[in-house]
Amino acid sequence: MKDLPEFLDPQRMPRHVAVIMDGNGRWAKKQGKPRSFGHAAGMEALRGVVRASDDWGVSCLTVYAFSTENWVRSKEEVGFLMNLLLRYFASELDELDEKNVKIRILGDVNGLPGPQKKACENAMARTKDNTGLNLSIALNYGGRAEIVRAARELARRAAAGEIDPDAIDEAAFSGELYTQGLPDVDLLIRTSGEMRLSNFLPWQCTYAEMVFGDTLWPDYTRELYARDIAIYQSRDRRFGGVKTQIGDKA
Repeated sequence: MKDLPEFLDPQRMPRHVAVIMDGNGRWAKKQGKPRSFGHAAGMEALRGVVRASDDWGVSCLTVYAFSTENWVRSKEEVGFLMNLLLRYFASELDELDEKNVKIRILGDVNGLPGPQKKACENAMARTKDNTGLNLSIALNYGGRAEIVRAARELARRAAAGEIDPDAIDEAAFSGELYTQGLPDVDLLIRTSGEMRLSNFLPWQCTYAEMVFGDTLWPDYTRELYARDIAIYQSRDRRFGGVKTQIGDKA
């Protein structure tokens, strides 16, 4: 681990952190700027959290970048967000690959515009053999749609006689999700004062510790990230059982 704050316990770090990066528009409004200004500033905050996760030994980081519901925003804002995606990969992919980060896209990649789809596929292909931080980016993602997609695939396989319906359990269902092979979320962080999941990883966050802060996403720093991990480490995670230490299931 690199530059881990002294108040964090390296033995109790969350394996999987999920972040709802909320508040870009409100941040821009406070500056008297258009919403696009906030989204661009939010990319800088993301860079800091990715680097901190890599430095501190977090195994998996999943960020909510664009939901299926976000398509209803103005044409100008959606266009800016799609171009921002291209800018992110253009500016970050070399460093991420060099640091052994593995990129995964959660969501309907085929529903993205051509250049964005190509950029996502290229990022995943280029980093598929990396063994460091698992960086998952939720794009054109909806949690309920993900669950329906998994159920539909299991139903198809059962109807084809490939699997026994009675053999379908939680592990089989998890294996059909976009997060196949990743651990469930340990810590969910949402910025900007909102306190809801907003259709983000509902299956994977079943036992996640949730931390909601008032900071708008562009102002979210490495220090605030450390604070939120410290809050996680202070929690008693029982998973429906008796008192345990962080990271141990009852």
